[in-house]
Amino acid sequence: MQLYCTRPSCKKPLNLCADLAHGAAIKTVPQKYCTACGMPLILSGRYLPEKLLGRGGFGTTFLARDRHMPRLRPCVVKLFQPATELGAEQLQVAQRLFNREAEVLAGLGNLHPQIPDLYAFFSLEVPGYQSEQVEEFFYLVQEFIDGENLEALMLRKGALPESEVRSILVETLKILDFVHSKDSIHRDIKPPNLIKRRDGVLYLLDFGAVKRVTGATAGKSTGIYTPGYAPSEMMRGAQVSPSSDLYSLAVTCLELLTGKPPTDLFDAQHNRWCWRSHIALRDASLAAVLDRMLEESPSRRYPSAQAVLTALETPAAGPVRQPQPGKPSPPPSQPAGSQPTAGPIQPGPLQQPGLLPSNPPPPKASLLRPLPEFLGNAAFTGAEAALLAIAIASLLGTTLVGSGVWLGLLAGLIWLQARRIIERIDLVIIGVGSLVAVLLIGPLHSALVGLIGGAIASNILVLAGLAGLLLTALALLFRLLYRLISHLL
Repeated sequence: MQLYCTRPSCKKPLNLCADLAHGAAIKTVPQKYCTACGMPLILSGRYLPEKLLGRGGFGTTFLARDRHMPRLRPCVVKLFQPATELGAEQLQVAQRLFNREAEVLAGLGNLHPQIPDLYAFFSLEVPGYQSEQVEEFFYLVQEFIDGENLEALMLRKGALPESEVRSILVETLKILDFVHSKDSIHRDIKPPNLIKRRDGVLYLLDFGAVKRVTGATAGKSTGIYTPGYAPSEMMRGAQVSPSSDLYSLAVTCLELLTGKPPTDLFDAQHNRWCWRSHIALRDASLAAVLDRMLEESPSRRYPSAQAVLTALETPAAGPVRQPQPGKPSPPPSQPAGSQPTAGPIQPGPLQQPGLLPSNPPPPKASLLRPLPEFLGNAAFTGAEAALLAIAIASLLGTTLVGSGVWLGLLAGLIWLQARRIIERIDLVIIGVGSLVAVLLIGPLHSALVGLIGGAIASNILVLAGLAGLLLTALALLFRLLYRLISHLL
């Protein structure tokens, strides 16, 4: 078993612990120490960090195992790690926010099934690395949600269907209704902070920027926000309210609907959202609701998440107007999901890049699909090309008409994969079905009779397999060339 050292300055954090290979030893072994820096590896005597998940503005997260729980329950360990250039006052604010996240998770997570539970919150004092000064580290341990955040989902699938975005909107509103009822404002609604568990359940993450308010009294913003998603009152350091979260949620929905970052959806010259030029929604009610959630003035937005839910159930009457421009509001200054930075007019007391924790900068969107999917599609296309060639040559012969039909069918298969109309299990079903058809239906493999020695079935399998392997190799070669050229350019 490998344990990951959580000391930020450790040069070789991976530690191989061979004596932890068996379950009994994991639960009873005494403390283990990093071979590179001497940092204790078993946190609070029970948490075993396995790998780095990501780094945010003042937090680093690790996937860990709880050795005191059955089946070594997975969990997320977040280490408080502020930026080194923070001043004393900013460091105090960052520490306060980290402590507040633990308090909020303790009060909300255990009460709502779609907010991660807090498992532990503790500090650890250890001897300094290459110094005699004692270092103190603060840790937060919370429930691990095994799934995919909406930013990663968009990178993989592109813009989401209108029905799916509406469902995400409704689910998030229900969670926010609960959060707001507990006198809390999330203040960082964006795609990376919404994650779909493998079974489809939506979770709201990252309460590091949460604001506690008393009753209906709004609170002053501390100057922490993600440009592009934050409303103007948050960027000015003015009072925030539940409608501030609703604004950010609307921006998130527009990004999901269009697959474009907020920068592309905001008209800076006229100080208004121009999302309608990018997509025309069939659901007029949804369009009207999003427009009102995006109003510049908080008083013109919906007052609560429940009010939005009610509006979504009410059909829109007549054409939907565009929101009127209000006071100048700085347009998004960086792409969606990147590490937050303070806006140019931000007067708040804490203007430090990357102060929203737990979400590392996402990978740059790529036109290429994930490698396993890419290679799987190539293998499927090659095998199908061989099977189609055998069937068409058997039925139409090696004529121009037969070649045209073969090219047309092959182009259709490639187009269906490119549009994701067929993928994953669809490819398996089509591949197995066509193979069985060519094997069992005599007229579909008659072209091979007498042409190649040996059993017809084995010849078909060999030809399909070789074609799949050949196209996979060619696809991999072209992918490597594409990446090389992209890197050089």
